[in-house]
Amino acid sequence: MSQGNVVLRFDQVCFHYDQNKPILNEASFSVRENAKITIMGQNGAGKSTIFKLILGAAGVKEDITADMTLKPISGKVHILNKASIGIGLQVMPKRFFEHTVLEYFETAFTEKKYNIEKLIKDVFEVVQFETPLDKKIKDFSGGQLARLLLAYALIQEPDVLLLDEPTNNLDTEGINHLTGFLMGYEKTVIVISHDANFLNCFTDGVLNLDVYSKKVEQYVGDYFDVIEQIAGQIEREQRKNAQLEKNIQDRKDKVNFFSHKGGKMRKLASKLRDEVAEDEENMVDVKRDDKTIRNFIIPSQQWSDIVVKISSVGVIKKNEKVSKKVEMKLFNRSRLRIIGPNGIGKSTLLRELATGESEGTQITEGVKVGYYQQDFAGLDFEQTVYDSLMEVAEDPSNEKIYATGAHFLLTSELMRNKVGSLSEGQKGLLCYARFVLQKPGLLILDEPTNHINFRHLPIIAKAIDDYEGAIILVSHMPEFVDQVTLNETLDLEELR
Repeated sequence: MSQGNVVLRFDQVCFHYDQNKPILNEASFSVRENAKITIMGQNGAGKSTIFKLILGAAGVKEDITADMTLKPISGKVHILNKASIGIGLQVMPKRFFEHTVLEYFETAFTEKKYNIEKLIKDVFEVVQFETPLDKKIKDFSGGQLARLLLAYALIQEPDVLLLDEPTNNLDTEGINHLTGFLMGYEKTVIVISHDANFLNCFTDGVLNLDVYSKKVEQYVGDYFDVIEQIAGQIEREQRKNAQLEKNIQDRKDKVNFFSHKGGKMRKLASKLRDEVAEDEENMVDVKRDDKTIRNFIIPSQQWSDIVVKISSVGVIKKNEKVSKKVEMKLFNRSRLRIIGPNGIGKSTLLRELATGESEGTQITEGVKVGYYQQDFAGLDFEQTVYDSLMEVAEDPSNEKIYATGAHFLLTSELMRNKVGSLSEGQKGLLCYARFVLQKPGLLILDEPTNHINFRHLPIIAKAIDDYEGAIILVSHMPEFVDQVTLNETLDLEELR
Protein backbone atom coordinates (compact mmCIF):
# COMPACT_ATOMS: atom_id res chain seq x y z
CA MET A 1 0.00 0.00 0.00
CA SER A 2 1.12 3.59 -0.63
CA GLN A 3 3.31 5.12 2.09
CA GLY A 4 2.49 8.75 1.24
CA ASN A 5 0.65 11.25 3.41
CA VAL A 6 -2.82 10.43 4.65
CA VAL A 7 -5.10 12.19 2.17
CA LEU A 8 -8.41 11.07 3.69
CA ARG A 9 -9.36 10.07 7.23
CA PHE A 10 -12.61 9.09 8.91
CA ASP A 11 -12.47 9.70 12.67
CA GLN A 12 -15.22 8.00 14.71
CA VAL A 13 -17.84 8.85 12.08
CA CYS A 14 -21.47 8.00 12.84
CA PHE A 15 -24.24 8.36 10.29
CA HIS A 16 -27.90 7.42 9.98
CA TYR A 17 -31.01 8.55 8.14
CA ASP A 18 -33.11 7.14 10.97
CA GLN A 19 -31.55 7.13 14.44
CA ASN A 20 -32.95 3.65 15.05
CA LYS A 21 -31.20 2.31 11.94
CA PRO A 22 -27.49 3.26 12.02
CA ILE A 23 -25.46 2.91 8.86
CA LEU A 24 -22.02 3.79 10.28
CA ASN A 25 -21.11 3.51 13.96
CA GLU A 26 -17.84 5.19 14.97
CA ALA A 27 -16.22 4.30 11.65
CA SER A 28 -12.50 5.06 11.52
CA PHE A 29 -10.01 4.48 8.71
CA SER A 30 -7.39 6.33 6.68
CA VAL A 31 -6.34 6.39 3.03
CA ARG A 32 -2.89 7.47 1.87
CA GLU A 33 -1.93 9.40 -1.25
CA ASN A 34 -1.69 7.32 -4.44
CA ALA A 35 -3.37 4.31 -2.78
CA LYS A 36 -5.75 2.09 -4.76
CA ILE A 37 -8.55 1.16 -2.37
CA THR A 38 -11.66 -0.99 -2.75
CA ILE A 39 -14.78 -0.52 -0.62
CA MET A 40 -16.58 -3.83 -0.15
CA GLY A 41 -19.69 -4.80 1.77
CA GLN A 42 -23.16 -6.25 1.43
CA ASN A 43 -25.75 -4.47 -0.71
CA GLY A 44 -27.15 -1.67 1.44
CA ALA A 45 -24.23 -1.70 3.91
CA GLY A 46 -23.40 1.96 3.21
CA LYS A 47 -20.72 1.95 0.50
CA SER A 48 -22.25 4.83 -1.44
CA THR A 49 -22.86 6.64 1.88
CA ILE A 50 -19.07 6.68 2.39
CA PHE A 51 -18.70 8.45 -0.96
CA LYS A 52 -21.40 10.98 -0.10
CA LEU A 53 -19.70 11.77 3.21
CA ILE A 54 -16.39 12.32 1.40
CA LEU A 55 -18.09 14.67 -1.07
CA GLY A 56 -19.73 16.53 1.80
CA ALA A 57 -16.41 16.99 3.60
CA ALA A 58 -14.78 18.22 0.37
CA GLY A 59 -17.37 20.96 0.02
CA VAL A 60 -18.39 19.84 -3.46
CA LYS A 61 -21.12 22.17 -4.65
CA GLU A 62 -24.65 20.77 -4.65
CA ASP A 63 -25.28 21.94 -8.21
CA ILE A 64 -22.51 19.62 -9.41
CA THR A 65 -23.47 16.53 -7.38
CA ALA A 66 -27.06 17.19 -6.35
CA ASP A 67 -28.29 14.85 -3.61
CA MET A 68 -24.81 13.33 -3.40
CA THR A 69 -23.38 15.07 -0.31
CA LEU A 70 -23.84 14.15 3.35
CA LYS A 71 -22.50 15.31 6.72
CA PRO A 72 -21.69 12.98 9.65
CA ILE A 73 -24.09 12.87 12.60
CA SER A 74 -20.95 12.82 14.76
CA GLY A 75 -17.25 12.35 14.19
CA LYS A 76 -15.19 14.00 11.46
CA VAL A 77 -14.10 13.40 7.88
CA HIS A 78 -10.66 14.94 7.25
CA ILE A 79 -9.32 15.69 3.77
CA LEU A 80 -5.66 16.69 3.37
CA ASN A 81 -5.12 20.34 2.37
CA LYS A 82 -8.53 20.50 0.74
CA ALA A 83 -7.58 17.84 -1.82
CA SER A 84 -9.90 17.87 -4.82
CA ILE A 85 -12.45 15.06 -5.16
CA GLY A 86 -13.92 13.71 -8.39
CA ILE A 87 -16.60 11.06 -8.63
CA GLY A 88 -17.64 8.73 -11.43
CA LEU A 89 -21.25 7.85 -10.64
CA GLN A 90 -22.68 4.42 -11.42
CA VAL A 91 -25.86 5.85 -12.98
CA MET A 92 -26.29 8.94 -15.12
CA PRO A 93 -28.55 11.41 -13.22
CA LYS A 94 -31.75 12.00 -15.17
CA ARG A 95 -31.36 15.77 -14.86
CA PHE A 96 -28.59 15.54 -17.47
CA PHE A 97 -30.59 13.59 -20.07
CA GLU A 98 -31.55 16.67 -22.08
CA HIS A 99 -28.00 18.11 -21.91
CA THR A 100 -25.68 17.87 -24.87
CA VAL A 101 -22.26 16.33 -24.25
CA LEU A 102 -20.73 19.81 -24.15
CA GLU A 103 -23.32 21.10 -21.68
CA TYR A 104 -22.86 18.03 -19.49
CA PHE A 105 -19.10 18.51 -19.15
CA GLU A 106 -19.49 22.23 -18.51
CA THR A 107 -21.31 21.32 -15.29
CA ALA A 108 -18.13 19.65 -13.99
CA PHE A 109 -16.61 23.07 -13.29
CA THR A 110 -17.71 25.95 -11.10
CA GLU A 111 -16.10 28.44 -13.47
CA LYS A 112 -16.33 28.70 -17.25
CA LYS A 113 -13.55 26.81 -19.08
CA TYR A 114 -12.71 28.47 -22.38
CA ASN A 115 -10.76 25.40 -23.52
CA ILE A 116 -13.54 22.98 -22.58
CA GLU A 117 -13.67 21.33 -26.01
CA LYS A 118 -9.95 20.48 -25.88
CA LEU A 119 -10.32 19.17 -22.34
CA ILE A 120 -13.17 16.91 -23.49
CA LYS A 121 -11.14 15.67 -26.45
CA ASP A 122 -8.18 14.85 -24.21
CA VAL A 123 -10.25 12.97 -21.65
CA PHE A 124 -12.10 11.06 -24.40
CA GLU A 125 -8.73 9.72 -25.56
CA VAL A 126 -8.20 8.34 -22.06
CA VAL A 127 -11.57 6.54 -21.97
CA GLN A 128 -11.41 5.54 -25.65
CA PHE A 129 -14.53 7.37 -26.72
CA GLU A 130 -15.58 9.59 -29.58
CA THR A 131 -18.86 11.40 -30.14
CA PRO A 132 -20.24 14.70 -31.45
CA LEU A 133 -20.42 17.28 -28.66
CA ASP A 134 -23.97 18.29 -29.60
CA LYS A 135 -25.38 14.78 -29.08
CA LYS A 136 -27.81 14.52 -26.17
CA ILE A 137 -26.99 12.39 -23.14
CA LYS A 138 -30.31 10.51 -23.38
CA ASP A 139 -29.26 9.11 -26.77
CA PHE A 140 -26.28 7.09 -25.49
CA SER A 141 -26.16 3.39 -24.64
CA GLY A 142 -25.38 2.12 -21.15
CA GLY A 143 -21.77 1.35 -22.07
CA GLN A 144 -21.32 4.79 -23.61
CA LEU A 145 -22.80 6.43 -20.52
CA ALA A 146 -20.32 4.48 -18.38
CA ARG A 147 -17.47 6.04 -20.37
CA LEU A 148 -19.04 9.50 -20.10
CA LEU A 149 -19.40 9.17 -16.33
CA LEU A 150 -15.75 8.17 -16.00
CA ALA A 151 -14.62 10.97 -18.29
CA TYR A 152 -16.66 13.45 -16.23
CA ALA A 153 -14.68 12.47 -13.12
CA LEU A 154 -11.30 12.50 -14.89
CA ILE A 155 -11.74 15.86 -16.59
CA GLN A 156 -11.60 17.48 -13.16
CA GLU A 157 -8.13 15.95 -12.54
CA PRO A 158 -9.02 15.12 -8.92
CA ASP A 159 -6.53 14.27 -6.17
CA VAL A 160 -8.94 11.57 -5.02
CA LEU A 161 -10.93 9.71 -7.67
CA LEU A 162 -14.11 7.99 -6.46
CA LEU A 163 -15.53 5.35 -8.81
CA ASP A 164 -18.91 3.76 -8.16
CA GLU A 165 -19.36 0.52 -10.16
CA PRO A 166 -17.22 1.77 -13.08
CA THR A 167 -17.33 -1.51 -15.04
CA ASN A 168 -21.12 -1.66 -15.25
CA ASN A 169 -22.13 -1.82 -18.94
CA LEU A 170 -18.53 -1.73 -20.18
CA ASP A 171 -17.52 -4.33 -22.75
CA THR A 172 -14.37 -6.44 -22.26
CA GLU A 173 -12.20 -3.98 -24.16
CA GLY A 174 -13.50 -1.11 -22.04
CA ILE A 175 -12.88 -2.97 -18.78
CA ASN A 176 -9.34 -3.91 -19.80
CA HIS A 177 -8.55 -0.33 -20.77
CA LEU A 178 -9.99 1.04 -17.52
CA THR A 179 -7.96 -1.48 -15.51
CA GLY A 180 -4.74 -0.43 -17.22
CA PHE A 181 -5.53 3.24 -16.72
CA LEU A 182 -6.20 2.84 -13.00
CA MET A 183 -3.01 0.84 -12.48
CA GLY A 184 -1.05 3.75 -13.92
CA TYR A 185 -3.10 6.54 -12.30
CA GLU A 186 -0.72 8.48 -10.06
CA LYS A 187 -3.30 9.75 -7.60
CA THR A 188 -5.62 8.16 -5.05
CA VAL A 189 -8.41 5.90 -6.32
CA ILE A 190 -11.27 4.52 -4.21
CA VAL A 191 -13.56 2.08 -5.99
CA ILE A 192 -16.90 0.46 -5.25
CA SER A 193 -17.39 -2.56 -7.49
CA HIS A 194 -18.78 -6.08 -7.44
CA ASP A 195 -16.46 -7.22 -10.24
CA ALA A 196 -13.96 -9.27 -8.25
CA ASN A 197 -11.53 -9.96 -11.10
CA PHE A 198 -11.42 -6.28 -12.06
CA LEU A 199 -10.77 -5.22 -8.45
CA ASN A 200 -8.02 -7.74 -7.91
CA CYS A 201 -5.94 -6.32 -10.75
CA PHE A 202 -5.11 -3.01 -9.08
CA THR A 203 -6.31 -3.02 -5.45
CA ASP A 204 -3.69 -2.68 -2.70
CA GLY A 205 -6.10 -2.28 0.20
CA VAL A 206 -9.72 -2.90 1.18
CA LEU A 207 -12.22 -1.10 3.39
CA ASN A 208 -14.83 -3.65 4.45
CA LEU A 209 -18.17 -2.32 5.70
CA ASP A 210 -19.58 -4.75 8.24
CA VAL A 211 -23.36 -4.57 7.91
CA TYR A 212 -23.78 -6.06 11.40
CA SER A 213 -21.36 -3.97 13.50
CA LYS A 214 -21.67 -0.84 11.29
CA LYS A 215 -17.88 -0.50 11.52
CA VAL A 216 -15.29 -0.15 8.76
CA GLU A 217 -12.47 -2.71 8.83
CA GLN A 218 -9.26 -1.87 6.99
CA TYR A 219 -7.16 -4.56 5.29
CA VAL A 220 -3.92 -4.51 3.30
CA GLY A 221 -3.55 -6.70 0.22
CA ASP A 222 -5.21 -7.40 -3.10
CA TYR A 223 -8.91 -8.19 -3.26
CA PHE A 224 -8.74 -11.99 -3.24
CA ASP A 225 -6.12 -11.92 -0.48
CA VAL A 226 -8.46 -9.87 1.70
CA ILE A 227 -11.35 -12.27 1.05
CA GLU A 228 -9.08 -15.05 2.35
CA GLN A 229 -8.06 -12.93 5.35
CA ILE A 230 -11.71 -12.38 6.31
CA ALA A 231 -12.53 -16.09 5.90
CA GLY A 232 -9.49 -16.96 8.02
CA GLN A 233 -10.53 -14.47 10.70
CA ILE A 234 -14.01 -16.00 10.92
CA GLU A 235 -12.54 -19.51 11.15
CA ARG A 236 -10.10 -18.52 13.94
CA GLU A 237 -12.81 -16.80 15.96
CA GLN A 238 -15.16 -19.75 15.60
CA ARG A 239 -12.38 -22.14 16.65
CA LYS A 240 -11.48 -20.02 19.69
CA ASN A 241 -15.10 -19.89 20.83
CA ALA A 242 -15.53 -23.63 20.32
CA GLN A 243 -12.57 -24.32 22.59
CA LEU A 244 -13.80 -21.86 25.22
CA GLU A 245 -17.29 -23.39 25.11
CA LYS A 246 -15.78 -26.85 25.67
CA ASN A 247 -13.74 -25.56 28.63
CA ILE A 248 -16.78 -23.80 30.10
CA GLN A 249 -18.95 -26.91 29.89
CA ASP A 250 -16.22 -29.11 31.40
CA ARG A 251 -15.80 -26.73 34.35
CA LYS A 252 -19.56 -26.36 34.85
CA ASP A 253 -19.86 -30.13 35.08
CA LYS A 254 -17.12 -30.20 37.71
CA VAL A 255 -18.70 -27.31 39.62
CA ASN A 256 -21.97 -29.25 39.81
CA PHE A 257 -20.10 -32.26 41.14
CA PHE A 258 -17.77 -30.55 43.65
CA SER A 259 -20.23 -27.94 44.97
CA HIS A 260 -22.09 -30.63 46.92
CA LYS A 261 -18.92 -31.87 48.63
CA GLY A 262 -17.37 -30.36 51.70
CA GLY A 263 -14.15 -28.54 52.62
CA LYS A 264 -11.55 -28.26 49.85
CA MET A 265 -13.97 -29.48 47.21
CA ARG A 266 -16.20 -26.43 47.73
CA LYS A 267 -13.20 -24.13 47.42
CA LEU A 268 -12.27 -25.87 44.16
CA ALA A 269 -15.83 -25.39 42.90
CA SER A 270 -15.60 -21.67 43.69
CA LYS A 271 -12.31 -21.42 41.77
CA LEU A 272 -13.85 -23.23 38.80
CA ARG A 273 -16.78 -20.79 38.80
CA ASP A 274 -14.28 -17.91 38.50
CA GLU A 275 -12.59 -19.67 35.59
CA VAL A 276 -15.97 -20.18 33.89
CA ALA A 277 -16.74 -16.47 34.25
CA GLU A 278 -13.30 -15.58 32.80
CA ASP A 279 -13.78 -17.90 29.81
CA GLU A 280 -17.25 -16.49 29.17
CA GLU A 281 -15.74 -13.00 29.23
CA ASN A 282 -13.12 -14.09 26.68
CA MET A 283 -15.74 -15.31 24.19
CA VAL A 284 -15.50 -13.19 21.04
CA ASP A 285 -18.19 -11.89 18.73
CA VAL A 286 -17.50 -13.94 15.63
CA LYS A 287 -17.34 -11.78 12.53
CA ARG A 288 -20.31 -12.67 10.36
CA ASP A 289 -19.83 -13.01 6.64
CA ASP A 290 -22.06 -11.17 4.15
CA LYS A 291 -25.42 -12.81 3.63
CA THR A 292 -25.91 -14.59 0.33
CA ILE A 293 -29.31 -15.18 -1.22
CA ARG A 294 -30.51 -18.79 -1.20
CA ASN A 295 -31.18 -20.82 -4.34
CA PHE A 296 -34.41 -19.86 -6.07
CA ILE A 297 -36.54 -20.83 -9.06
CA ILE A 298 -38.05 -18.46 -11.62
CA PRO A 299 -41.32 -20.20 -12.61
CA SER A 300 -42.17 -19.86 -16.29
CA GLN A 301 -45.47 -19.13 -17.96
CA GLN A 302 -46.90 -22.15 -19.77
CA TRP A 303 -46.53 -21.39 -23.49
CA SER A 304 -46.43 -23.76 -26.46
CA ASP A 305 -46.31 -21.33 -29.41
CA ILE A 306 -43.71 -18.90 -30.75
CA VAL A 307 -42.60 -16.45 -28.06
CA VAL A 308 -40.73 -13.86 -30.16
CA LYS A 309 -40.25 -13.12 -33.86
CA ILE A 310 -37.33 -10.96 -35.02
CA SER A 311 -37.36 -9.90 -38.69
CA SER A 312 -35.06 -6.87 -38.48
CA VAL A 313 -32.88 -5.04 -35.97
CA GLY A 314 -31.44 -1.56 -35.77
CA VAL A 315 -27.64 -1.26 -35.73
CA ILE A 316 -25.78 1.96 -34.97
CA LYS A 317 -23.27 2.85 -37.69
CA LYS A 318 -21.46 6.20 -37.65
CA ASN A 319 -23.96 7.51 -35.10
CA GLU A 320 -26.89 6.59 -37.37
CA LYS A 321 -29.34 3.75 -36.88
CA VAL A 322 -29.45 1.34 -39.82
CA SER A 323 -32.07 -1.43 -40.19
CA LYS A 324 -30.72 -4.92 -40.91
CA LYS A 325 -32.79 -7.98 -41.86
CA VAL A 326 -32.77 -10.93 -39.48
CA GLU A 327 -34.95 -14.03 -39.38
CA MET A 328 -35.28 -15.52 -35.89
CA LYS A 329 -38.01 -17.24 -33.92
CA LEU A 330 -37.78 -17.97 -30.22
CA PHE A 331 -39.70 -20.68 -28.35
CA ASN A 332 -39.64 -22.04 -24.79
CA ARG A 333 -36.04 -22.82 -23.79
CA SER A 334 -34.70 -20.64 -26.61
CA ARG A 335 -31.60 -18.86 -25.27
CA LEU A 336 -30.47 -15.92 -27.39
CA ARG A 337 -27.38 -13.90 -26.54
CA ILE A 338 -26.96 -10.56 -28.30
CA ILE A 339 -23.36 -9.39 -28.58
CA GLY A 340 -21.46 -6.41 -29.99
CA PRO A 341 -19.37 -3.47 -28.77
CA ASN A 342 -20.70 -0.61 -26.65
CA GLY A 343 -22.84 1.79 -28.65
CA ILE A 344 -23.91 -0.60 -31.39
CA GLY A 345 -27.53 -0.72 -30.21
CA LYS A 346 -27.95 -3.77 -27.95
CA SER A 347 -29.85 -2.02 -25.15
CA THR A 348 -31.95 -0.08 -27.67
CA LEU A 349 -32.93 -3.34 -29.34
CA LEU A 350 -33.99 -4.87 -26.02
CA ARG A 351 -35.96 -1.79 -25.01
CA GLU A 352 -37.79 -1.62 -28.35
CA LEU A 353 -38.57 -5.32 -28.15
CA ALA A 354 -39.95 -5.04 -24.61
CA THR A 355 -42.02 -1.93 -25.34
CA GLY A 356 -43.17 -2.91 -28.82
CA GLU A 357 -41.59 0.20 -30.37
CA SER A 358 -39.98 -1.68 -33.27
CA GLU A 359 -41.87 -3.22 -36.18
CA GLY A 360 -38.95 -5.63 -36.71
CA THR A 361 -39.39 -7.35 -33.37
CA GLN A 362 -42.60 -8.81 -32.03
CA ILE A 363 -43.51 -10.59 -28.81
CA THR A 364 -46.52 -12.85 -29.24
CA GLU A 365 -49.61 -11.40 -27.58
CA GLY A 366 -50.22 -12.88 -24.15
CA VAL A 367 -46.59 -13.61 -23.33
CA LYS A 368 -45.59 -12.13 -19.96
CA VAL A 369 -42.21 -10.38 -20.07
CA GLY A 370 -39.72 -10.08 -17.23
CA TYR A 371 -37.36 -7.24 -18.15
CA TYR A 372 -34.13 -6.46 -16.27
CA GLN A 373 -33.11 -2.98 -17.40
CA GLN A 374 -29.54 -1.98 -16.65
CA ASP A 375 -30.70 1.38 -15.25
CA PHE A 376 -33.85 -0.01 -13.55
CA ALA A 377 -35.98 2.44 -15.55
CA GLY A 378 -38.82 -0.11 -15.51
CA LEU A 379 -39.22 0.19 -11.74
CA ASP A 380 -41.51 2.82 -10.24
CA PHE A 381 -39.23 4.53 -7.72
CA GLU A 382 -42.22 6.10 -5.94
CA GLN A 383 -43.83 2.75 -5.15
CA THR A 384 -43.08 0.92 -1.95
CA VAL A 385 -41.07 -2.28 -2.37
CA TYR A 386 -44.17 -4.21 -1.21
CA ASP A 387 -46.36 -2.62 -3.90
CA SER A 388 -43.70 -3.23 -6.55
CA LEU A 389 -43.84 -6.94 -5.78
CA MET A 390 -47.62 -7.02 -5.39
CA GLU A 391 -48.29 -5.49 -8.82
CA VAL A 392 -46.58 -8.36 -10.70
CA ALA A 393 -47.61 -11.28 -8.49
CA GLU A 394 -49.70 -13.86 -10.32
CA ASP A 395 -51.14 -15.23 -7.08
CA PRO A 396 -50.77 -12.35 -4.62
CA SER A 397 -50.94 -12.91 -0.89
CA ASN A 398 -49.45 -10.92 1.94
CA GLU A 399 -47.50 -13.92 3.21
CA LYS A 400 -46.06 -14.77 -0.21
CA ILE A 401 -45.00 -11.19 -0.92
CA TYR A 402 -43.09 -10.88 2.35
CA ALA A 403 -41.56 -14.37 2.03
CA THR A 404 -40.33 -13.66 -1.51
CA GLY A 405 -38.88 -10.31 -0.48
CA ALA A 406 -37.06 -11.91 2.46
CA HIS A 407 -35.60 -14.55 0.13
CA PHE A 408 -33.83 -11.70 -1.69
CA LEU A 409 -32.71 -9.95 1.53
CA LEU A 410 -35.52 -7.40 1.26
CA THR A 411 -36.54 -7.31 4.91
CA SER A 412 -39.99 -6.41 6.20
CA GLU A 413 -38.52 -3.03 7.10
CA LEU A 414 -37.28 -2.44 3.53
CA MET A 415 -40.63 -3.57 2.13
CA ARG A 416 -42.23 -0.42 3.55
CA ASN A 417 -39.65 1.86 1.93
CA LYS A 418 -39.86 3.41 -1.53
CA VAL A 419 -38.04 1.62 -4.33
CA GLY A 420 -36.02 4.79 -4.97
CA SER A 421 -34.49 4.56 -1.48
CA LEU A 422 -32.93 1.14 -2.16
CA SER A 423 -29.27 0.78 -3.08
CA GLU A 424 -28.62 -0.17 -6.70
CA GLY A 425 -27.80 -3.72 -5.63
CA GLN A 426 -31.08 -4.01 -3.73
CA LYS A 427 -32.96 -2.76 -6.80
CA GLY A 428 -31.32 -5.57 -8.76
CA LEU A 429 -32.45 -8.16 -6.22
CA LEU A 430 -35.93 -6.63 -6.31
CA CYS A 431 -36.05 -7.33 -10.06
CA TYR A 432 -35.33 -11.03 -9.45
CA ALA A 433 -37.95 -11.16 -6.69
CA ARG A 434 -40.45 -9.71 -9.19
CA PHE A 435 -39.59 -12.42 -11.74
CA VAL A 436 -40.28 -15.13 -9.17
CA LEU A 437 -43.76 -13.72 -8.48
CA GLN A 438 -44.53 -12.79 -12.08
CA LYS A 439 -43.87 -16.20 -13.72
CA PRO A 440 -42.87 -14.70 -17.10
CA GLY A 441 -42.78 -16.50 -20.43
CA LEU A 442 -39.83 -14.39 -21.63
CA LEU A 443 -36.87 -12.95 -19.74
CA ILE A 444 -35.16 -9.93 -21.33
CA LEU A 445 -31.92 -9.43 -19.41
CA ASP A 446 -29.84 -6.32 -20.09
CA GLU A 447 -26.64 -6.63 -18.04
CA PRO A 448 -28.32 -8.70 -15.29
CA THR A 449 -25.15 -8.74 -13.16
CA ASN A 450 -25.03 -4.94 -12.85
CA HIS A 451 -24.83 -3.79 -9.22
CA ILE A 452 -25.20 -7.35 -7.86
CA ASN A 453 -22.85 -8.59 -5.12
CA PHE A 454 -20.53 -11.21 -6.65
CA ARG A 455 -21.57 -13.69 -3.92
CA HIS A 456 -25.11 -13.78 -5.37
CA LEU A 457 -24.08 -14.26 -9.00
CA PRO A 458 -23.62 -18.07 -9.12
CA ILE A 459 -27.07 -18.49 -7.55
CA ILE A 460 -28.66 -16.07 -10.01
CA ALA A 461 -26.88 -17.75 -12.93
CA LYS A 462 -28.25 -21.14 -11.86
CA ALA A 463 -31.80 -19.76 -11.59
CA ILE A 464 -31.55 -18.29 -15.08
CA ASP A 465 -30.05 -21.50 -16.47
CA ASP A 466 -32.87 -23.57 -14.93
CA TYR A 467 -35.58 -21.21 -16.21
CA GLU A 468 -37.80 -22.98 -18.75
CA GLY A 469 -39.09 -19.97 -20.70
CA ALA A 470 -37.31 -18.02 -23.46
CA ILE A 471 -34.33 -15.78 -22.68
CA ILE A 472 -32.73 -12.85 -24.49
CA LEU A 473 -29.48 -11.86 -22.80
CA VAL A 474 -26.96 -9.04 -23.08
CA SER A 475 -23.99 -9.35 -20.72
CA HIS A 476 -20.34 -8.32 -20.74
CA MET A 477 -19.39 -10.64 -17.87
CA PRO A 478 -17.93 -13.83 -19.44
CA GLU A 479 -17.72 -15.79 -16.17
CA PHE A 480 -21.47 -15.24 -15.67
CA VAL A 481 -22.41 -16.05 -19.26
CA ASP A 482 -20.40 -19.29 -19.06
CA GLN A 483 -22.77 -20.52 -16.33
CA VAL A 484 -25.87 -20.09 -18.54
CA THR A 485 -26.66 -22.48 -21.38
CA LEU A 486 -27.15 -20.48 -24.59
CA ASN A 487 -28.19 -21.92 -27.93
CA GLU A 488 -28.36 -18.89 -30.25
CA THR A 489 -26.25 -15.77 -30.80
CA LEU A 490 -26.98 -12.53 -32.62
CA ASP A 491 -23.79 -10.56 -33.34
CA LEU A 492 -24.71 -6.98 -34.22
CA GLU A 493 -21.10 -6.23 -35.20
CA GLU A 494 -21.36 -8.75 -38.05
CA LEU A 495 -24.48 -6.97 -39.33
CA ARG A 496 -22.90 -3.52 -39.34
